[in-house]
Amino acid sequence: MFAKAFRVKSNTAIKGSDRRKLRADVTAAFPTLGTDQVSELVPGKEELNIVKLYAHRGDAVIVYVSGGNPILFELEKNLYPTVYTLWSYPDLLPTFTTWPLVLEKLVGGADLMLPGLVVPPAGLPQVQKGDLCAITLVGNRAPVAIGVAAMSTSEMLTSGLKGRGFSVLHTYQDHLWRSGDKSSPPSVAPLALDPLDLSEEKGSSHADPILQGDMRHLALEGVEEENGEVQQMHGKKTPSEASEDTSVGGLNSDPTDSKTLQEQMDELLQRCFLHALKCRVKKADLPLLTSTFLGSHMFSCCPEGRQLDVKKSSYKKLSKFLQQMQQEQIIQVKELSKGVESIVAVDWKHPRITSFVIPEPVQEGSREQPYHPPDIKPLYCVPASMTLLFQESGHKKGSVLEGGEVRTIIINYAKKNDLVDAHNKNLVKLDPILCDCILEKSEQHTDMKLPWDSLLTRCLEKLQPAYQVTFPGQEPIVKKGKICPIDITLAQRASNKKVTVVRNLEAYGLDPWTVAAILQQRCQASTTVTPAPGAKDSLQVQIQGNQVHHLGRLLLEEYHLPRKHIQGLEKAPKPGKKK
Repeated sequence: MFAKAFRVKSNTAIKGSDRRKLRADVTAAFPTLGTDQVSELVPGKEELNIVKLYAHRGDAVIVYVSGGNPILFELEKNLYPTVYTLWSYPDLLPTFTTWPLVLEKLVGGADLMLPGLVVPPAGLPQVQKGDLCAITLVGNRAPVAIGVAAMSTSEMLTSGLKGRGFSVLHTYQDHLWRSGDKSSPPSVAPLALDPLDLSEEKGSSHADPILQGDMRHLALEGVEEENGEVQQMHGKKTPSEASEDTSVGGLNSDPTDSKTLQEQMDELLQRCFLHALKCRVKKADLPLLTSTFLGSHMFSCCPEGRQLDVKKSSYKKLSKFLQQMQQEQIIQVKELSKGVESIVAVDWKHPRITSFVIPEPVQEGSREQPYHPPDIKPLYCVPASMTLLFQESGHKKGSVLEGGEVRTIIINYAKKNDLVDAHNKNLVKLDPILCDCILEKSEQHTDMKLPWDSLLTRCLEKLQPAYQVTFPGQEPIVKKGKICPIDITLAQRASNKKVTVVRNLEAYGLDPWTVAAILQQRCQASTTVTPAPGAKDSLQVQIQGNQVHHLGRLLLEEYHLPRKHIQGLEKAPKPGKKK
């Protein structure tokens, strides 16, 4: 369902009544969860957002986001957990196991066929047709996908494990997973040894490697993609296998490390905390909601291949960890509104912050590359009225030229046709072709000479505008007309509330949904992405309130876009004025 990019309709903070209803729905959908676990999954005070989106096939989906990660999604009034949730509750659903080689196919949109299943010594879980199930890989009980059973367990066995087994809805590494912190699956020990482990455990000489290879090949044959094709994958390491090589549960997998997993998580928590304060949080950001600090700043400081999970630390809750940091006088936390805590002060001169060494940035990895603004170059297109002037240089109607090329062509034309004034080298005589190309009708009956600057300026003005956009690592794109600036406006809604509207982000390689998500976090205001009126295939982002200041900081300071390509920055609220 999420194998391809989806379209976000809205992203809003959840209301108290909707939060209570969601808890009730979770309890009903997953009765194995205890009251405390439901409270952990759907927190009472921490930030929780409702994202309404359309999947690439047009399905309307509601996604619930907590701490920056999607935790649940709702489709046709049915509630489903994401892999992020299943990693915390791996026993929430009946679990079926397949081979690591199959994961890449599932991520690409394939369903899981029964020949791809690995049957454990205890047999397959008992499920009925239509039951929601989790899919894991051999050697790790952390789910990498969820799907709906296409038949009951008894029917699977009767069929000889042939045919379609599960309709896959969501996987690790799909676009829903990418909307979170992109962490890797933790390592959860299997309840029982898998068939390969059994053969190795017993030291059996009959553990035939050829048979094992055949089993993996059979698993690949058991995967059916949407286009009905299965490609060869021999010798390729899947993304999940690559991540398993470097991390276990988002922590250090080095067997020589004597620290417990909880101690390692405590260290990771403090590392991300100090990194965020030293590099990401500024004085102007205060007061800062603690949930925003975690979701927007600490998660982004987590090293590649590691997974930050407060629940797996000794603190269990973010509030307890921040209380400890407050006792060490690094920060000051206050409850500015009922039940909602904010960081109101930071001691940036504290020894723990000043002595913290920022880790070297990872050059390669699964995280998205930072945004770099495109190189935008003005160009000129030859119109029909000026073809005679440019045809001598080999150009025709529609030819696209840079400003320097136009100047060279005009200078060469004037010199070749002996148009440079003999008495004043700064003047150019206009022959009939130049007259037709650059003079107005009222000027054409006079014997005219123009200075070089005036001649070149007029020529450029008569050419049709065009531009070239080059994004880092991509081929240049040439378009006719002038590039539209990013347009920021303020609008008044029926409720008499102001909203900030920003358009034309796509022209500069910016994803409107990404920008909306960032602004929603930073402004603590609801955002929506809607089609831009009067513009084909273009979207606009709306943010509640006057958020021009936040938008300007994002575009100018973080995205490094030139100010000349942004209009409307002057609409930012003056200091002391209400938004």
